[in-house]
Amino acid sequence: MADTDTKREIERKYEAAAGDELPDLTGVAGVSAVIDKGVAELDATYYDTPDERLARARLTLRRRTGGDDAGWHLKLPVADGVRDEIRAPLSDTVPRTLSALVRSRVRDTPLVPLVRLRSARRVRHLVDADGALLAEVSLDHVRAERIGGGTGTAAWTEIEVELADDGNPRFLDKVEKRLRKAGVHRSPSPSKLARALQETGGRSATDEQPPPVTAGDHVLAYVRAQRDAIVALDPAVRQDVFDSVHALRVATRRLRSTLRSYAKVLDPAVTAPIADELKWLAGELGVDRDQEVLTERLTAAVAALPRHLVVGPVRGRLRTWSGARRGGSRRRLIAVLDGKRYLRLLDALDALITDPPLLKAAAGDPSKAIAKAVRKDVRQVAVLVRRALDLPPGDDRDLAIHEARKKAKRTRYAAEAAAPALGEPAQALATAMKSLQTLLGDHQDSVMARIALRELSAQAHTAGENAFTYGVLYGREEQRAAAAEAALPELWRAVEAQADV
Repeated sequence: MADTDTKREIERKYEAAAGDELPDLTGVAGVSAVIDKGVAELDATYYDTPDERLARARLTLRRRTGGDDAGWHLKLPVADGVRDEIRAPLSDTVPRTLSALVRSRVRDTPLVPLVRLRSARRVRHLVDADGALLAEVSLDHVRAERIGGGTGTAAWTEIEVELADDGNPRFLDKVEKRLRKAGVHRSPSPSKLARALQETGGRSATDEQPPPVTAGDHVLAYVRAQRDAIVALDPAVRQDVFDSVHALRVATRRLRSTLRSYAKVLDPAVTAPIADELKWLAGELGVDRDQEVLTERLTAAVAALPRHLVVGPVRGRLRTWSGARRGGSRRRLIAVLDGKRYLRLLDALDALITDPPLLKAAAGDPSKAIAKAVRKDVRQVAVLVRRALDLPPGDDRDLAIHEARKKAKRTRYAAEAAAPALGEPAQALATAMKSLQTLLGDHQDSVMARIALRELSAQAHTAGENAFTYGVLYGREEQRAAAAEAALPELWRAVEAQADV
């Protein structure tokens, strides 16, 4: 994104008493010198919604002056002790590049200053024998002042150890071993902001849910997980992180399938419109994805051919064809994520989880209500697979296999949602349905590849090019489809063996 810089931050925080000094770290394995870098005065104002949506998701957005990295910082959690810090230059208001990255959480709610933290930071660098930085260790004397939602104040001292860029995380274990010997222990707070909110009258920084008991609890837990995945993947899509669009599309499809499969648990009169909007979103996310998958398949097929079978400008023709067929762009996708329709969908998902339209079966034993829904999906898959196997090879069978693939995917997601309640049988069914989905998906990819090859062949012929190679590829795709169809009966018998949930 323009005007931003991203840094992977790997750090650990430790408790310290007000009068403490940093322990001597010269004895840490690999450390040749500890260099005193002096004291920096840092002044940071943290922004959030009034109900602290960012804090609950362990995100922090701040405007900081002082030190060598003054500016706006947005920290996104990656794993325990690991965050991506996205930086933008100083300005009076939240930069649009950063506000966009939290839009899936804040929607139309304004971001306001909540907490001000002023820190006196004494910094030391741990370096190796070559003078290369291993980690930065700081002793922070922090003063917190509540700005929004209260007037509380707090003060504490902590030690922070941040790994150098591209450093080995195991080095932090060595530093921690030395700190523990000096009587220093980990801080229970994941961040300064979390501690400041807790000690100045803020809300809880997490949204922990009780363990599921009823059928409704289990279905809602899966719905919530997919909603959370959509919201969490939004910034990655905006940053064009590898495979993020695909992951967001999968979460969207999982959620839609769950609403449809568990129509006896959640009232379809309420969920059907949401499912329709999820279908729309998945379609928008797939505008370019399906074309990319098809192009990758054909490109790999051409690369696998012996040289003497590639006649004419096949690779160039494929590139031209692919470029002309790309129906979307990143600009279009970002416009979708910024649009009111998408944000209203997220609002609808929040409302669904907050006030779920539970039906009578939702209060029942999950081993009954959930298992019944999964078995219904399995029966529907069985009907479609047997119908496909009864048809002769051709367009009708291709269509029947495609319908069976879509139903197998839905059943797989239903089984995944059921796994926490039903245990190993549901997990085994989900695995079996994934295998079936993969086989039928390869068959469908072959169908689409053959349609594309006919189009490419016609274009090549019109341009006076030799179409021989497209015929070769078409024949190979026919063989792949035939192999999938031949493997289907045996695979289906194996899937049926896992269908008792």
